[in-house]
Amino acid sequence: MQIGYKLFAEGYSPQEIVRQAVRAEAVGFDFVEVSDHFHPWLPEHGHSGFAWSILAAVAARTERITMATGVTCPFIRYHPAIIAQAAATTALLSQGRFVLGLGSGEQLNEHVVGRGWPPVDRRHAMLRESLEIIRLLWSGGYHSYDGRYLTLEDAQVFDLPEESPPIIIAAGGPAAARIAAEMGDGVFVTQPDAGLLRAYTEAGGKGDRYAEVPLAWATDDAAALASARSMFRFGLTGWKVQAELPNPVNFDAATAFIDNADMASAFGYGPDPERHIEAVRTFSDAGYDRLTLVNAGPDPDGFFDFYATELAEPLRSGALSGRG
Repeated sequence: MQIGYKLFAEGYSPQEIVRQAVRAEAVGFDFVEVSDHFHPWLPEHGHSGFAWSILAAVAARTERITMATGVTCPFIRYHPAIIAQAAATTALLSQGRFVLGLGSGEQLNEHVVGRGWPPVDRRHAMLRESLEIIRLLWSGGYHSYDGRYLTLEDAQVFDLPEESPPIIIAAGGPAAARIAAEMGDGVFVTQPDAGLLRAYTEAGGKGDRYAEVPLAWATDDAAALASARSMFRFGLTGWKVQAELPNPVNFDAATAFIDNADMASAFGYGPDPERHIEAVRTFSDAGYDRLTLVNAGPDPDGFFDFYATELAEPLRSGALSGRG
């Protein structure tokens, strides 16, 4: 079992995100995960720094902690050749402390380059081709690729790490879980869905199992839930909505009727450690072993202190079930 911290780049400035990564290492987290967005989810977020610059800064200012994208869409806004190069460079700068999280994207971020938003089956096909291109370029030498949707012409990534970064594939449904099993080194989810894990393992998946655990720490329940609603109500819409809406204003409208009681049903919240531990246990019991704690509370440093004093020891001493 490993415990990570989500760097919520939509909610804080790039400088603050780097500071939080340094603090996460200091209080003992195993890894940090940063979203790769062009837009934030909601108007009140107000930020969306470039993930790859943030990762370079984190690599320079930390020594032990692993870092991951959570997650990058390697086509439309990017080309997989660029992601192959970016991931290789980040692995070198971090001395191997990097995991490449990939997924089929959200219209929120990808529509900005004006290339349209394909249906999900086409995005899955594009993800498969992207994975083939990335691994091809990581094998060294010059390569070309002529796929149905993507092409590569006479390209080489010159700076490669001795060992390629693991690739973790985001899965919001069984089709993506099968891609993760067939072409990735692990799976990434945002719901404690044992069915997704079953689809992954039945397709031959044997890698690490990443999941984001929604928490909101504050000194009282009301403040925690109010902050959770402000920062993370988009998370209750599910991937069929999250992948399709084009702008923060659309997510604001789609979540207008989500209230604090709805947030309480989905989050570990408030000052009670047991409530947070139970939220983490839900994911562990579903079979996930790389658990990323998402703090949607109002005070990041308060959460770091809370983790160090109340959560770290229970989460690492057998309080959770699941494989380690």
